[in-house]
Amino acid sequence: MKAYRYLFFDLDHTLWDFDSNAKQTLEELHRNLSLYDRGITDFDRFYRTYLLHNEKLWDRYRKGFIKVDELRWKRMWHTLLDFKIGDDKLARNMADEFLRMLPSRRLVFPHTMELLNYLRNKGYEMHLITNGFEKTQHEKIKNAGLSDYFGQVITSEGSNSLKPHKEIFDYAFKLTGANAANSVMIGDSIEADIIGAANAGMDQIFVNHTNAITDFKPTYTVYSLKELETIF
Repeated sequence: MKAYRYLFFDLDHTLWDFDSNAKQTLEELHRNLSLYDRGITDFDRFYRTYLLHNEKLWDRYRKGFIKVDELRWKRMWHTLLDFKIGDDKLARNMADEFLRMLPSRRLVFPHTMELLNYLRNKGYEMHLITNGFEKTQHEKIKNAGLSDYFGQVITSEGSNSLKPHKEIFDYAFKLTGANAANSVMIGDSIEADIIGAANAGMDQIFVNHTNAITDFKPTYTVYSLKELETIF
């Protein structure tokens, strides 16, 4: 088994439970903004609709078709439109409040802290590569108690690039002193994390929390964070 020195983790959907944290935040917004009275009586449907638009817009953002500000508010706007609410002001207010509230959430996937302590005790250098926004991601990391485990936090905003583009991985190597041969990327997204890392010459570990089926074969696949201990 190959020896690694540098472990690069994705944050959202890999360690930090984005979907659960987003759901808590949207539930609070649903109450605070009286969206029930606006006709959104089924919160679970509202949440599923948001996830659908969020993923579509993130895909367009990763591919360079839209800017970050458009992503932030249009995911709310499209969700409201599906409930026949054409209110730009409400959508923008929801976007602002969502980004203000979301980073305070603390839910991480099972075994996250146990795994990070295990890896730190074994002497690995750990860093994050995330497509999230600089301020938001640092707040998430701090509030979830993850700050002490990671040396560098490489964001798309800070690196001026996005996974799966090779430039963000090259930026991470330059910042940390790592290289493709002694590093591995650990993430949940086949396109952004796994194929992106492969194109940068890195080994990859696909954290398949959702039992997704993929045609691409990563270096390793695990179905829980606990399984990573069998690799390191």
